[in-house]
Amino acid sequence: MPTEKIRANRRTAGVTFAARLEFENIWHSFAPASDTLQGVSLAAEAGEVLCLLGPSGSGKTTLLRIAAGIEPQSAGRVLLNEREIAGPSVFLPPEKRSIGLVFQDFALFPHMTILDNVRFGLTALSGEEGRKEAMNALSRVGLEAYASSYPHVLSGGEQQRVALARALAPRPAVLLMDEPFSGLDSRLKDSVRAETLAILRESRATAIVVTHDAEEAMRMGDRIALLKDGRLIQTGRGEDLYLRPADLFVAGFFSELNVFEGKVESGAVDTPLGKIGARELADGAQATVAVRTTGFNFSETEGDIEARVISRRYLGVVELLELAVAGADFPVRARVRCGVLSSRARDIWLSLRDSDVLLFESARKSA
Repeated sequence: MPTEKIRANRRTAGVTFAARLEFENIWHSFAPASDTLQGVSLAAEAGEVLCLLGPSGSGKTTLLRIAAGIEPQSAGRVLLNEREIAGPSVFLPPEKRSIGLVFQDFALFPHMTILDNVRFGLTALSGEEGRKEAMNALSRVGLEAYASSYPHVLSGGEQQRVALARALAPRPAVLLMDEPFSGLDSRLKDSVRAETLAILRESRATAIVVTHDAEEAMRMGDRIALLKDGRLIQTGRGEDLYLRPADLFVAGFFSELNVFEGKVESGAVDTPLGKIGARELADGAQATVAVRTTGFNFSETEGDIEARVISRRYLGVVELLELAVAGADFPVRARVRCGVLSSRARDIWLSLRDSDVLLFESARKSA
């Protein structure tokens, strides 16, 4: 169902009392020799959408399960509006936390109607009150017409909205979503994601969304927390992480890169793409230069760097090029808008856009 039609068919989401959820020095381990989370300290502010981003195995889902009360941490505390809900002195069960959870596979009960699925968590209400609240929740996501149907008749996007309605029905202070759009096809994903974000904004619940997709995190999150191997690497707005990445890992998570190693001499690093200014690093330091594949200007007549086209792949709006550049041990990858280069272009010229060139001091290798 198109997003515009969903919005026309649903009620405004009911407002919740948003809360601040804080992780304080969280450690977790499934095995003595392997820490899943290593001292993670992070807070989702009241009413904000915080995206937990990272590769598989980085600890994102484990942190979500700890917040929900499904998994206990090894050390550290979880606080809701400064009140400890999990730690050395207390461990509240999931049903006492005012935290809703939307699972990756939606976890709908196949033998129950859509209405009963949504009503499942409203145990504190009478039968009639629960039914009324469940219908209101279904109306908010535009699916009240399916109240008497069963999950198997719904599309993936509709099932996702039922799961969202079920999580929002009890008006939780915090809503946790574990890769909620991963099972949707690309055509449907954008519209369902936009509608979900609109519902979260209307409900004003604090939300933590787990994803491994950097673009999705930037589309949804007020802030992003990037994890790697159980550690929090960088937190900030999407533009902060993209424009000012803390290290090469962060830069590579948000952009496809060409990476060159070199030594700083006279305030610059010599690379096959020319000298890159490095005034912030001491002469003699080992440096890593990363150039985004989108960071090139192209010409068939003049420029700073001569290159030869090895291959080009049409991707619709852009073409992906592999280029041979003198001094480079591997092909340089670049993206160019379709039509900029003629179909017969082979020997071309490049120049760099400074904003797409990133410099890092190389990690020291132990002897």
